[in-house]
Amino acid sequence: MHSMKVCIVGASGKLGRYMVQHALDRGYEIVGVCRERSVGKLDVFKGRITVIPGATDDREVIKKAVSGCDGVLTVLVPWGAHHYSSGTAQAVLDHARLGARLIFSCGWHITRDGKDVYPPSFKAEEKLARWLTRLIPVVDIDDQVEACRRVFASETRWTVVRGSDLEEGESQGLPVWSRHVGDPILESNMTRRIDYALFIVEALENDELIHEAPAIVGCRTPSALAYAAIGPGSTTRSM
Repeated sequence: MHSMKVCIVGASGKLGRYMVQHALDRGYEIVGVCRERSVGKLDVFKGRITVIPGATDDREVIKKAVSGCDGVLTVLVPWGAHHYSSGTAQAVLDHARLGARLIFSCGWHITRDGKDVYPPSFKAEEKLARWLTRLIPVVDIDDQVEACRRVFASETRWTVVRGSDLEEGESQGLPVWSRHVGDPILESNMTRRIDYALFIVEALENDELIHEAPAIVGCRTPSALAYAAIGPGSTTRSM
């Protein structure tokens, strides 16, 4: 079997660099896309990955980067007021080869079927973010929602990994997931960033996650451990 070739869109960010490391650990061939001014952040991987500088919503940049790739990992960043996330998602959906595994990362605020139940504090934060966006158009949550809507509607082999709050620290292992925010296993709302990246990279070869939008939480958080303690036969996700 040939080594998997994987494109990481947004490779220079904290999450992206963890994804590069996890993918290298698996022997994958890596193509990283990042903005020109961030290329230096990938110097630690010099000689081991191919770096294509450019805006991640530049269709020509994405077309070149995903060419021949078996998988594409895309960090959907809700930046700017220029439809950055949806532009990036659309470019990946349009240019990735037929049958490629496409994994997108976003936050818990994305809902696929409207059945997610959010704590009041979470709703307040999102409301504030939307209000601030109108004043300073640096974050565009609605555009990330639109990006994911396009992914969900596509016929590609997609997975949208919805991250909880993130913290730095050593790996605790593969996070657990559930279909809906509000499920008891997710209550702790915390995942190590290195493990969020691990889940995204692992999803490349997990066909059970095709057309799923798993919401994840750290495997050693109190809610995950409490759920695991229910006993054998319990699943790490709700149906």
